[in-house]
Amino acid sequence: MDATVALSRSNPLILRLRHGPDLDAGDRALLADLSRCHRSLEPQQDIVRAGDVAAGVHLILEGFAFRYKLIDDGQRQIIGLLLPGDFCDLQSVVLGPSDHYIAALTACTIADLPQERVDSLVFRDSRLARALWWATLVDESILREWLASMGQRSADKRIAHLFCELLLRQQLVGAAGERDCPLPMTQPMLADILGITTIHVSRILRDLRVAGLIRLKDRRLHIPDVARLRTFCDFDPTYLHLVREPELGVGGDGIRHGS
Repeated sequence: MDATVALSRSNPLILRLRHGPDLDAGDRALLADLSRCHRSLEPQQDIVRAGDVAAGVHLILEGFAFRYKLIDDGQRQIIGLLLPGDFCDLQSVVLGPSDHYIAALTACTIADLPQERVDSLVFRDSRLARALWWATLVDESILREWLASMGQRSADKRIAHLFCELLLRQQLVGAAGERDCPLPMTQPMLADILGITTIHVSRILRDLRVAGLIRLKDRRLHIPDVARLRTFCDFDPTYLHLVREPELGVGGDGIRHGS
């Protein structure tokens, strides 16, 4: 198998973008080439700091990262989770200095892309420009959904909704099974995402387990009945704007997972 073809089939960015606008083989080869130079980060290591002027764009290849803001009293609010295939800061060249922090949640592998390289891809190919624009707009849509959750959903439905989202987003890039996925967040981190106390998170997780809606083991989330959990929290994946949803029962690795 050609090395470029093999890389594109395992590349999380390409796997994610296949659920958005159509790309041809040439586009996928160009995107695969973006990931050839990468580096590793330790958990909690900052990728971007507030006030930084970006020299380029960062792409998550492996692991989890997160966006956060620090409030005046030192409290942290997590405002986004970044998974494999997600860009951290495509908009940085337009907005200038960052207004928030981005850090590795787990050990991460990221690609650092010079802005001129991203510009050359966007300006030469309208399909690529549309695909990257789609990725940025989906990120904004996820943020709107998180804001709606914070304002209108009860805490138990808020966390269930987050779990449904994380399962689906990881399925898009082949990192999850039909009913299970990595969940590396600690309870304090979930509290920082949901805007509640760690004690409240612990109680909600216990209640969801007792109700048979979730199981947590070895930093993995298991959802015995995905449809039931989606119904419980009124999860509607429309906000992810998927042109093509992942086939149920088949992971992104192409392996059919047991029922």
